[in-house]
Amino acid sequence: MTILVGYLPTPEGEAAVDAGLREGALRSERVIIVNSPRRGATVDERKIDDGASTALLDRARAAGVDAEVRQPLHDDDLPETFEELVKETGGTLIVIGLRHRSLVGKFILGSEAQRILMEASVPVLTVKAAQ
Repeated sequence: MTILVGYLPTPEGEAAVDAGLREGALRSERVIIVNSPRRGATVDERKIDDGASTALLDRARAAGVDAEVRQPLHDDDLPETFEELVKETGGTLIVIGLRHRSLVGKFILGSEAQRILMEASVPVLTVKAAQ
């Protein structure tokens, strides 16, 4: 069984990794840290490099959790990317970080986090970054 953690190099992403590693240790489950860049983007500051991947895996090892980092490309459907990973890995939980957005921002842009919450076939744990 596997826990999937959505990760961007932001305070919310760090909070999601912390929560996902805690859950992995509690449940004795493997953790896959998902850093999914948009397909075709020539520059994506949210995509992590090998050094950042290694640092995340070091954190997992220190927490006593077996982990890997995956960077599947997605088009405009990140929730579907997570659902495919749930099916592929036998995922039992998705962990994502939430950031504050204005009501207008949510209305105009929608929310991938909201779609993950509503459409995921497994439970979703949401976390906020410490203030």
